[in-house]
Amino acid sequence: MESLLTVLLEEALPRVVTITLLIGVGVGLANLAVEYGVVELVARVGRYLTEPANLPPEVGTAVLTNAVSVTAGYGMLAEFREEGLLDDRATLIAIIINTFFGFIQHIFTYYGPVLIPILGLQVGLMYVGARAGISLAITLVGLLAGALFLRGADYDGAAIEPDTPDEDDEPQTNREKLSAAALSTYERLRSIVPRLAIVYSLVFVALEYSDQILAAFASAGLDDPGVVLEPIAGLLGLPGAAVPVILVSLVDPTTGAITVAPMIGDVLTPEEAVITLLVGSLVSLTIGTVKRSIPFQFGIWGASFGTKVIVVNVCLKAAFILVAIGVFFVA
Repeated sequence: MESLLTVLLEEALPRVVTITLLIGVGVGLANLAVEYGVVELVARVGRYLTEPANLPPEVGTAVLTNAVSVTAGYGMLAEFREEGLLDDRATLIAIIINTFFGFIQHIFTYYGPVLIPILGLQVGLMYVGARAGISLAITLVGLLAGALFLRGADYDGAAIEPDTPDEDDEPQTNREKLSAAALSTYERLRSIVPRLAIVYSLVFVALEYSDQILAAFASAGLDDPGVVLEPIAGLLGLPGAAVPVILVSLVDPTTGAITVAPMIGDVLTPEEAVITLLVGSLVSLTIGTVKRSIPFQFGIWGASFGTKVIVVNVCLKAAFILVAIGVFFVA
């Protein structure tokens, strides 16, 4: 077992630094966009997403940014919420709408170059298509929620506008605009980074003691996690060979795909392979929430609102993964 200091320096610190840099980029871009009036230009494109959900057009900038960087997109939303443009309800709906655009990024960085070659073209496209459908369905839920629950909402667009100089004052120079954006970004990061550091440190320390946690399960008679998953696999008509794949996916989805690939055709049909991976992604929501969602969301939003974001995200993902499993099961 690694020492506490080693865990903090080698596990928690690199993650905190990386997330901090990405959030800094997102918040910095948001502030620069405000200072230079770019928000207004991008908002003209984003309004096709924001108008049906009764969100201010500026949110379209953050939504579109998710296709490049989810962390940067979240950073923009955090800035809009901090400045008072969005209340909690509007922010939560904007986060839900972000889902599909965040998925687009993963097509080019993970699903396309990594997962499809592992699973083969047929199963790879079936699985990626299922994940795309899940993400799109969640985004549509967000649009519908905005149409229903944000009707008549009044937004203070001046909340994120730069200070307008008096007529007698000279226009701001580029240096002044950059300084204003940098100062605003620094103030925002100063409120986020301490939370990120604390929560990530606690999570990685807890993960380091996972052996003791597993030992506690073993003492309770759950020394073989496959025992819990076998009834689920049987209910879906999956062979026993699917259980190890689900267990591996619980820890690492890529390894789960590598494990299931040789079984396709002989042990598992393409549909059964996709169902197996979807079940694995469903049960892995627990570990993903502890390892990634809690530190990230708590760091950006704080514990109170971060908990709401996590609950909504996990519930929507779980619900639509179950729908996707049902579609492949009856197909």
